[in-house]
Formats: sequence, structure tokens, C-alpha cells
Amino acid sequence: MLFAFGALYVGVNDYEQKMQSGLYRLTDSTGDDQLDKVELLRAIDSKSDHGVHAVVLTPDGQGLYLVCGNNAILTETTKASPVRKFWGDDHLLPRMPDGRGHNRHVMAPGGIIYKVSPDGKEFEIFANGFRNIYDASVNSDGELFTYDADMEYDFNTSWYRPTRVNHVVSGAEFGWRNGTGKYPEFYVDNLPATLNIGPGSPTGTTFGYGAKFPAKYQSAFYAIDWSWGKIYAVHLEPNGSTYTGTKEEFVTGGPLPVTDAIIHKDGAMYFAIGGRRVQSGLYRVTYTGSASTDPIDLTPKTTPQRDLRLSLSAFHGKQDPKAVATVWPYLNHSDRFIRAAARTALEHQPLAEWQDKALAEPDATRQLEALLALTRITGVCPTHREEGATVNTEMRDLLLSTMLKHDFAKLTKEQRLAHVRILQIVLNRFGNPDEATIAAIISQLDPSFPADSFELNWLLCETLAYLQAPATAAKGMALIAAAESQEPQIEYARSLRHLKVGWTKELRTQQLEWFLKAANYNGGASFSKFIEFIRNDSLATFTDAEESDLAALIERKPVKKSAIELSGEIFAGRTPKAWTLDELSAATSTGLQNRDFDNGRKMFGAGACFACHRFGNAGGMTGPDLTGAGGRYSPHDLLDQIINPSKEINEQFAPIIVTRENGDVLSGVVVNLSGDNITLNTDLSDPNQRSNVDRKTVKSIEPSKVSLMPPGLLMMLTKEEIMDLVAYTLSMGDKTNPMFKQ
Repeated sequence: MLFAFGALYVGVNDYEQKMQSGLYRLTDSTGDDQLDKVELLRAIDSKSDHGVHAVVLTPDGQGLYLVCGNNAILTETTKASPVRKFWGDDHLLPRMPDGRGHNRHVMAPGGIIYKVSPDGKEFEIFANGFRNIYDASVNSDGELFTYDADMEYDFNTSWYRPTRVNHVVSGAEFGWRNGTGKYPEFYVDNLPATLNIGPGSPTGTTFGYGAKFPAKYQSAFYAIDWSWGKIYAVHLEPNGSTYTGTKEEFVTGGPLPVTDAIIHKDGAMYFAIGGRRVQSGLYRVTYTGSASTDPIDLTPKTTPQRDLRLSLSAFHGKQDPKAVATVWPYLNHSDRFIRAAARTALEHQPLAEWQDKALAEPDATRQLEALLALTRITGVCPTHREEGATVNTEMRDLLLSTMLKHDFAKLTKEQRLAHVRILQIVLNRFGNPDEATIAAIISQLDPSFPADSFELNWLLCETLAYLQAPATAAKGMALIAAAESQEPQIEYARSLRHLKVGWTKELRTQQLEWFLKAANYNGGASFSKFIEFIRNDSLATFTDAEESDLAALIERKPVKKSAIELSGEIFAGRTPKAWTLDELSAATSTGLQNRDFDNGRKMFGAGACFACHRFGNAGGMTGPDLTGAGGRYSPHDLLDQIINPSKEINEQFAPIIVTRENGDVLSGVVVNLSGDNITLNTDLSDPNQRSNVDRKTVKSIEPSKVSLMPPGLLMMLTKEEIMDLVAYTLSMGDKTNPMFKQ
């Protein structure tokens, strides 16, 4: 609800089909201070949790934002929008829908933030590609932020995306697609998160303006997580035309199903709990201490880059004869949000004004952005193409011939990622060219595969497998064998599942043995179904001879092993050593030089770190994200956390102890609530290892003093391996860090 323009605006989501979902306006028609007139300004088809949610005042005070999740059916727009309607799945290989059937029918554009006039007559799409955003808030600079949901069924897969804070800018695409189709942040055709947080269930958001809190808490963005019982204080810092963020657990409880929060005029924060038939309540948060609570300066602040982005966004949703000349120089800007704003502006201009310019542009980054725009405008994704519609093969051939002129080996890493991703979109939207062009694309890409990054290997493996490049089977299986965690393994296996060429009996054997191993991997509720889908698709590519020769292996059943057993196979035959903090800390004073990056990454996997911890684009989400560990820990402190995990437990992942009336005791992290039922994750290495507890049978719930992270994880490693592991972790995955041999 929002009171603005002399009326109460309400976003209604029809859970029980008792009234129409949509945007309502309540006004006082008789002047007696009672809201007696109810108007449905816009009906929206929405019947589930992921539907119509918040109403927010726009920064200029002249309109509204309507926040909708991905089950609110797209409503008609009444004017040109910053987002043009040519979205699509844009995946080369068939997307695997969720294994449990969740949202199989929901396609792009996903969740939408609409911009709406006060009378409700003008609707435009401001940004899209969200999963289930419940709320959004505008900061003092006039910028919009939201907190988007993850898909917990995807835990520990390459396509899992954690809950995240997004800076919502004009025309933005954030890449939600169902099943395996979610866009990773490195896709050039979507924008990255401001801050990835972790598993949870986002609800309300607010800024701390007006609170009688210390300054940094007045300026914080508060993101609320219902299922894990958290209110995060997200501290935002300007970064070019956008922001970076760090999170802090501001309020936490187990359980604490927080739904929304406000800053009241008395200077306190008030937050509510409840939902799904659990106990509701209202809490007040005040500050007691010596720090100043004087009001902070809320004068809007800007940066030259942000001013530039906003000036480019002025061309969104309309044609302007000045637009092409104005935005073109910024298609290769170093700021990704500025490049996206320039490309979005270009997509709204007549093709005749810039198509030839795009095809002839000499700067690689500028041309790639322009070619992406050209592809999105002139090609139609098969999932949105009308039956019988013709494909513009002439445009396809122009696009591909232009891209084949690039010297792929000389492109930067970012340019390579964009190049391959755009090739994928061209092939998806326009279909395959002739055999000679396919051979030319393979010749361009294959020498660079495998690459030195997971992100580029992701794109190259998928594209070359789609093109049936003969060397892809051997290269892809080698990547699976070398990968330290299950996420890249799953990604490469997903790409190889439709590959029919280049297989030998040895490679097929490796592939089948990997499926036996992967059956032991842990993940979310749909994880095992996704592995089953990949295996079934792969088996469908076997020849009759391969099926006959490998029949016994195809029929073999997996032997169950724990994550620790799987990761510890490398240490078979070793004698464990109880390392002390003092001896390892002393070793780091001189031992973090000339380290082995690859071995450090290998030890990160062998030590089962990936089972619980995210690092870059791989790893679990049930423990703290270690990607930024180098900015938080000294070598001594990192080793202390590993050797003494219960010494200081991260509040976000702190377990609770549930004692039942009958004396039974459970330890875990609260991940869901429903009525009297509490769901605990009792094994951080397995997100699907859960126990349900009836609150009526509970004697006490209290924080645990023992971490769910097991001690002794370093016992099987040598001192040199531990030094490589510490260097790898503190380097934040940067192979060029001075700690490593160059």
C-alpha cells in the first residue's frame, strides 16, 4: 500500500480468487476522511505467491512503480516502454524446466517493475527479468533498489542464483528464466546484481532515512528475508554509474519470519513478522549508545557516470533524431551500466539510422553492443515466434559474417564473453547457417577452447557442442575431470548432453562414470531430477553400438558416498595430522609466496569447501560466501575460522538447537516455516537434508554454540597444500595475485 496523490494505492494479489488482482485506488469521495470509493485501475492476472506486490512512489514524485513477481501475467502497456518487447529464452540448447514442475509454464520476461501514472491509465515496463520481487525502495539519490528471490530447488547447480540486491535502472533486464535457463551475471544481455546475499525468501525493503540510528544505519538499505529470519543492513557505495554493496546482519532470529519494516517519525524501526499461518507480531528497533544519531544529509548526490547513464536513459522508449549520434560513443564505455543504457537507447531508434553503422564499426566492444541490439530487434526467439513466421536469413548471414571478421584470440576476456554469447543469440533466433559458415564459426572458437576461465568455458562448451564440433567431447570431458566442484562439472555435462560426434568408447565410459559419481552430489529439491534429465538426454545420443558395448556400465547403479568421502578420495593412504593454529599461522608469514594457484583451487575442492561455500561462480550457498574472503580475513584469521569453526559463528549461518518435550535434540538452520511446522537444514553440505519439527512438541529453541562446519578439515593436507589453499582463498580467485608463481 502507498498513500500518494490524496489516495491510497493498493497492490492486490488474489491468493484465494475472491477478488480481482491488480492495482486499486481508494479515495474519499465525500470529504469525511473515510476512504469510501474503490477503483480498480488495472486488472492483472495473478493468483500465486509470485504475483502483484508493492506500490512505490517514483523519485520525481509524479508517478508510481508497481512491483510484480514472475507469476503476474504481463499486462498491456499503454505507451512506449524503456523495455522493448523482444525478450526471449535465447538459449542454444533446450532449456531443462524445473524437475519438480515449478513454473514450467512461465517464460520471459519474468517479474516486472511497471511505471504507472497516478490515474493508472499509463503503464510502461521500467525493468524486467526478476524472479519474485516483493518490494522496492528509492534512495536519496533517486535510484531504485529491490531484493530478488532465488530458486532454492537449484542449490549447488551452475544456474543457481542467490537472493540478491539489484539496482533497478531504466530498461534493465535481470535474466530470470525458468529451470536451467537463468542468465548468469556474465551474460552481456543482462545486468549483474549489486550484491549477492545467499539463500532466503525476500519480502520487504526500506531505507533507514529518518531513523535515530548512527549515520551508516540511517543510509542503509534494509533487505528483509522471511525464511532465514534476517533483516540485512546493506551498505551501498557509489561505483561509477551504479553502486557496490556490503551486507550486515542487522536483526536475526531463529525463527523470525519478517515480512516488512518501516522507519517511523519517532526515529524507530518497526518490523512485522507472520505469514503462512505462523505467529504474527510487531517489533520496535531503537538505538542506545554513544554514536551520533544526528540526521544525515539527504541531498541527492551524483557522479559524472551516473549523470551520463541518466542522460542516455532519456532516449529510452522514444525515437529521437539525436539519439544515435549521442549514444554511439558510449557503447564501449568501461561502465557496464552505461553500455547497457546506450544499447537500450539504440534499440528504440529506427534501424535505418544505425544498422550499417553497426556492421561497419571498427571498435570491437562498441560493435558487439550494437550487434546485440541488432540481433534482438531483427530476430525472434523460437519460444516467442508465431507459427509459420519467416526468419530473416539475410540478416543472420550479415551478422555472422561480421562477427567472423573478429580475431577471437585478440579480444579481451570481456569481449570474448560478449562475442560468444551474441553468437548464441544469433543462432537461436535465426537458426543455423550453411555448413561452410558453421565450419568457420568452429574454426574461430575451437582453438580457444578450453579457456582459462569457467565463464568462457561455459559459453564455448555449449556453443561448440551445439555446432557438433568434433573435438568438444574430449575437451569437455577433460574439463569435467579437472573441475574441483560439482557446478562446473554439471554445466559441462549439461552442454555435452546433445553432442553426437567425437565420442570414443573411452570418453563414453568417462561420461557414464561421471553420472555414477554425480548421483552422490547434493543440491536443492530438483537437483537429482536435473542430473537425471542430463543423463537421459546424453543416453539418447548413444549409437546402437555404444549402447551394446557399454550396456553393463549403463545399467550400473551408483554407490552412495558422502561429500566428505567423495572429496577425500584424493587423500587415500595418508596419515592425518592435527595441525595447530600457531604452526600454520607462522608458516604463512613466509610461506605465501610462489604458491601454486591451480593446486590451491584443487585443495579448495578436495577439502570439501565447495560443498557449503560459494567461491566465484561455484560452490554451495549454505555457508558464508568466501569469494571476498581476502577483503575480510588475514591468513591467521582465515586459518582460525577453519581450525576452530565454533569459536566465532557467522550469525547468518548460525545453527539453532531445538529440544523437544520428549528429549530429542535437533541442530540446524531454519529454512522454512508453515503454521506450527519448522523446517531445519541439518547438514550444510546437503541443502536437501531437512527435518520438520512441530512447534507444539518443542520445549526450547536456542542458538547453538557449535558450528555445523566440521573441525579437522585440514588434517589430511600437507603444509604446502594448506599454504596453496590459503593463498587461493585470500586471492579471491585471482591467478595474477602476487602470491602465485607467474
